Amino acid sequence: MRKNLTTLLAGLVLAAPALAGLESITNQDASSGLREALVAGTQYAVDSLGKTDGFFGNGKVKIPLPESAQKIEKLMHQFGMGKQADDLVLTINRAAEAAMPEAKTLLVDAARKMSVQDAKAILTGGQDSATQYFKRTTSDQLQKKFLPIVQKATSKVQLAQKYDEYAGKGVKFGLVKKEDADLDTYVTRKALDGLFVMVAEQEAKIRQNPAQAVSGILKKVFGAMK
Repeated sequence: MRKNLTTLLAGLVLAAPALAGLESITNQDASSGLREALVAGTQYAVDSLGKTDGFFGNGKVKIPLPESAQKIEKLMHQFGMGKQADDLVLTINRAAEAAMPEAKTLLVDAARKMSVQDAKAILTGGQDSATQYFKRTTSDQLQKKFLPIVQKATSKVQLAQKYDEYAGKGVKFGLVKKEDADLDTYVTRKALDGLFVMVAEQEAKIRQNPAQAVSGILKKVFGAMK
């Protein structure tokens, strides 16, 4: 895990002074090094979330019920229905965890298909430029992959079906946000948010404390940036 962490988005160790060093290496070197780092990074993010408690046990990405349903959740606990409410929260987080493996191929593919222009933009861009690249190139496809898996998981829980029924009515009275009225769509969106939170978090760590690259091409690229 440590190896994956140190290579995660290693190509993103950028600052204005680094640009001069980059002139001494080829565009191909920079692109290849960055692709290698991004592949390792996305695998780490997916693997850390796509396991038991990857979401449920991580306070940074754990998915709660939609805000508009949390008052009802509290009432359920007060009236002896706490287990049903807790089971629903566990189910939606397990659904997100189950969906994560679908992300690996898409994210790795996006990293490997990155153009030289994309690589330059990431290497010289903002603090979350790699995260934004993945959001831009994979979000739509990820949503399509995640949704059926989430639907399969929540279909086994009767309370999830009841949620959609009552939430639909709540939208009409302004009690529930339209985007939160369908539980499966909500969970899919939150699963995507959690994935990109992990990518962004690791990107930030590497920028703050660049680790030594683990391959020859990465050493060449990032050594020029010191």
